[in-house]
Amino acid sequence: MRRPACPGHPAGRAVCFLAALVLFGVLGVGLADGERAQRGDLIVSLDGEITPLRLPRDHRAPVAVHVDAGLKTSDGSLLPRVTRIELGLPAQGVISTRGLPVCALRRLRDAKPAEALAACGSSLIGRGDLESFVAVPHQDPFPVRARLLAFNGRVDGHRAVLVHSYSSDPPTVAVVPFLIRPGAGRFGTALVASLSSALGPWPHLVRFRVTLFRRFAHRGESRSYLSASCPVPPSLTAGFFSLARVTFSLAGGRTIGVAIARGCRAS
Repeated sequence: MRRPACPGHPAGRAVCFLAALVLFGVLGVGLADGERAQRGDLIVSLDGEITPLRLPRDHRAPVAVHVDAGLKTSDGSLLPRVTRIELGLPAQGVISTRGLPVCALRRLRDAKPAEALAACGSSLIGRGDLESFVAVPHQDPFPVRARLLAFNGRVDGHRAVLVHSYSSDPPTVAVVPFLIRPGAGRFGTALVASLSSALGPWPHLVRFRVTLFRRFAHRGESRSYLSASCPVPPSLTAGFFSLARVTFSLAGGRTIGVAIARGCRAS
């Protein structure tokens, strides 16, 4: 089996690797546990949790959020191209970046993980991984495993999560900005990434696992990148809340998504 080499130019390498990101599941790789939804032959899956489970009833405390999302087809056929990903986070949670260093997008381009951490380690807010397959015409598909590092950043003046992806085989780097935007309803915050048409026709799917968590100090005060509460009525000691929702927008105008709810204990 021959493996197509990624082009030497940085833009070409990014295209090659993003093809790997979005082709996860094409050859039948399993999806996350948790909730699933199906529309036609498309299946979306989402799993996740928030830690700790015991949270204050009337004020927010530091938390970590873990998310595992993916797409596949019920008949194993090639997925349509993903053009946009939106991850909604719970309304009772907040993202706080005041006092947290900001990483510039340009500092992550072409950087291996050690180089990315050396340049922007003070902005690190999460880690994860992905498994994918790259399918190029006239050549056999091949699997790619990649590390994910998430950094606090800004894009055109807007807060963002810069997801740095690195594969060692073939050695390839890509950086995908997720803009932080207001959410709707039960999901007060949305992380939104758009895949440019300049990436070409390769992108078809993404499966990712990521944990977002960061404690830091600002002006002598301990702060957390993510905070949440468990706002259940006084008569109850535990309850459920909407944890996350993932929505994939696909070429041709279709969308598919699913949400998950998880429990918490009030303290």
